[in-house]
Amino acid sequence: MSDISIVIASHSGYGHTAQIATAVADGARSVAGTRVHRVDVASLGDADWELMDAADAIIFGTPTYMGTASGAFHAFAEATSKRWMSRAWSDKLAAGFTNSGSMSGDKLHTLQYLSLLAAQHGMLWVSMNLLPGWNTTTSSPEDDNRLGFYLGAGAQSFNDTPAVHDADLNTARHLGERVAEHTRVHRAGLTAVAR
Repeated sequence: MSDISIVIASHSGYGHTAQIATAVADGARSVAGTRVHRVDVASLGDADWELMDAADAIIFGTPTYMGTASGAFHAFAEATSKRWMSRAWSDKLAAGFTNSGSMSGDKLHTLQYLSLLAAQHGMLWVSMNLLPGWNTTTSSPEDDNRLGFYLGAGAQSFNDTPAVHDADLNTARHLGERVAEHTRVHRAGLTAVAR
């Protein structure tokens, strides 16, 4: 089977979300035969759109600002309408991640927004399949999925430091690996059906 292609289409306002995108990319690349490309949705060129159109999966990423995706990501989402009309991304796999300064920060709303965008495009959403961590007296804030999101990877980073919590980066790597694994399965299934 030929390599699979995953594009991480994200925006980062202060650098935190870019760190998470790197972790997602590292997780995806850990699956043999996976090519990963990153595009900044705030400065897309024709080549970036072509990468997304040709990809097997697209992972969306954005900070959560005021309870939703960043303005730059919203502008990108609106610009995907040509792909929506032509069904260019139909049946691609999709997933998402987000970051905010507080533990909740209304990140669930952003993940729902990303999954709805994918659904409108006819894409197939890949969830975390990772139980929540840090939810018992014997667990730790170092647990994967310490913030307890199921729909996608949620991260928290303090507003006054450039660092992203290590557990959240590990969770992001898990998401990237899971998307790559399911993309391989999906591609194999499509190939088998086409025979």
